[in-house]
Amino acid sequence: MRTIFILVIVLVASAVAGGVWYIKHDDSAVAAAVVPVPVAAVPVIAAKARRHDVPINLRGIGTVAATNTDVVRSQIQGQLTEISFTEGQFVKAGDLLAQIDPRPYQAQIAQLAANRDRDNAHLANAKANLDRDTKLGDKGFASAQAIETQQAKVAQLQATVESDQALIDQANIQLGYTRLTSPIPGITGVRQIDVGNIIHPTDPNGLVVVTQIEPISVVFALPETDLPQIQDQMAKGSLAVIAYSQDGKTRLDEGKLLLVNNKIEEATGTVQLKAEFANAQHRLWPGQLVSVDLLLTTLENGLTVAGSAVQQGPNGSYVYVVTSAGTAEMRPVRVGQISRGQALIESGLSGDETVVVDGQYRLQQGSRVQPLHGKAAQEADLQSAVQDALP
Repeated sequence: MRTIFILVIVLVASAVAGGVWYIKHDDSAVAAAVVPVPVAAVPVIAAKARRHDVPINLRGIGTVAATNTDVVRSQIQGQLTEISFTEGQFVKAGDLLAQIDPRPYQAQIAQLAANRDRDNAHLANAKANLDRDTKLGDKGFASAQAIETQQAKVAQLQATVESDQALIDQANIQLGYTRLTSPIPGITGVRQIDVGNIIHPTDPNGLVVVTQIEPISVVFALPETDLPQIQDQMAKGSLAVIAYSQDGKTRLDEGKLLLVNNKIEEATGTVQLKAEFANAQHRLWPGQLVSVDLLLTTLENGLTVAGSAVQQGPNGSYVYVVTSAGTAEMRPVRVGQISRGQALIESGLSGDETVVVDGQYRLQQGSRVQPLHGKAAQEADLQSAVQDALP
């Protein structure tokens, strides 16, 4: 019995020893099988900071306003016999737009001219009688009263002839009104009346609206805090103004600042400004909303990066710089302005460094980066495209 008990103890001890050896051996095997996996590089789009002359701008939103807008109305009543323009046509000042039937006014002029000729004939006869009476009076054969009466008749007929001529002149003016011409150079709008209709001076919409768009103006607003800078630069000369599409992507035209309004809008704390553009290509249209850059000065050899490279953190602006080791370094920077997709860097970068312009959302200090080039960089579109490029 004692022998059996000793045998059991030996077997149990052997089993325990074997189990311990197996566990240790298995752990060492697992540890030997675990190999460190290198951290994958983050795909990004990067570009070098560059130095060049940088325009210093003030940006505002403006509305395009026509230089002149005229409603072409008739000054007389009559039937339209001709329309001489097409809607949307560019016309010059004095171009014929429509013709009103001139015959009633021509007939009136003919009648007035006949009256004038008749009164001229009476005047000539009265002058002859006055001359004859004057000679007879010198010889004592005509009384002074008769001579004075004839003089008054001559004066009366002279006034009648002058009145006749004034009526003719007035009728000629009315005849001139039968030609409806453009008072300004510009673009015609929608025609408001058709041939054959009677046009009246009281028609509210007239014949057509002509809008002058060469040159054209843009009225925009800037914060009143910018006013001292604007005044300082205006004292040095004319300031250039560049108009862009509302989204700021398309350059439309370049003009010059005409004036700063004579008051500040108290409700908004802004000041209105007006710029004039040649608008030779008609890319500015009345009523259009545009983005405006007022060029104050030009900074020579300024340092810029893509505006998308600048990130905001709790301590201010920063960018990720790609180091020579291929890692991302968070670098605080001071930004002078961000204009048209370019950020002016006042401090924090040098001109030969490469910064991440897209894909920063997966970066942190020391992250390995893989800059995208060529087709991959062209196809990448902000963060979503960079994420799609991940393996």
